[in-house]
Amino acid sequence: MRFVTVTEPEGHRAGLLDGDQVCLFPVGTSLLDLLQADEGLRAASERVLAAPAAVVPLDDVRLAAPLPQPPTVRDFMVFERHVEGVSMLMGDGGRPVDAWYEMPVFYFTNPYAVTGPYDEVPVPPGCGVLDFELEVAAVIGKAGRDLSVEEAEEHIAGYTIMNDWSARDLQRAEMQVHLGPAKAKDTATTMGPALVTADELAPYRSGDSFDLEMTVAVNDEVIGTDQLTSMTWSFAEMVAYASRGTWVRPGDVLGSGTCGSGCLAELWGRRGRDALPPLQVGDVVTMTVEQLGTIRNTVVPGVAPRPLHPRAKVRLPHKL
Repeated sequence: MRFVTVTEPEGHRAGLLDGDQVCLFPVGTSLLDLLQADEGLRAASERVLAAPAAVVPLDDVRLAAPLPQPPTVRDFMVFERHVEGVSMLMGDGGRPVDAWYEMPVFYFTNPYAVTGPYDEVPVPPGCGVLDFELEVAAVIGKAGRDLSVEEAEEHIAGYTIMNDWSARDLQRAEMQVHLGPAKAKDTATTMGPALVTADELAPYRSGDSFDLEMTVAVNDEVIGTDQLTSMTWSFAEMVAYASRGTWVRPGDVLGSGTCGSGCLAELWGRRGRDALPPLQVGDVVTMTVEQLGTIRNTVVPGVAPRPLHPRAKVRLPHKL
């Protein structure tokens, strides 16, 4: 099953892909509503196929992100090849720190920044070094907390492509204070084009992941490729870790983090900073993941940042 969200004058509405057509749910029905309902996505799909509110050609609708405003977005970092390359860029010797092998670390990013699979993406305010990040995201379909890895798999409703747009210069500055990333990731996170349910990917299961090719191109020139099976930590482990001491709930998004060669920063670490330029206005970033589809976004001008006034440096007295 492949669920989409279409943009209409009245707002967003959930639909089910049926070949090259979209079977629409009633006006006002969101994918989050379907995830939170007791009937489950399979029953919902059978219902809309039997009696759709409307059927429209896919080419005639504008797709939003499957979840235009998810309850939460956690972004992990589970591809070792990516971590190695970024470590080279940071001068850390090209090896992940020991803690990375002990837990699938993540940060929370902005659910208000989610953009659609074909939307234009503005340059973040003050950004001069814009980057992309090719990821796959899992979407939670059933609430749970303190889940085991074995239990966690059953809480995943499906998967979608995710691009975690990154302002590298802002990220470098704000992380000097050992906090973040924040504003570096705050303007756009692209998802789509569909939520592909877990059962659809069952034929591609390989170990604890799926054998799916991942590709990113800039202006139709392929920049990086990887396989989803390259993940060191599985989606089930990510969900289990996220649920420690708290809840994961329907609609929550868990990004895998960047795949190997899935962003410029990693490639700068491996090849040097002059190997590839940062993204510029007018660049088109295309990401394709086998069985999940393709997203394609054009970089457009953003707004200038409103100025802040730096504080004077004051040396505080030491306290014993």
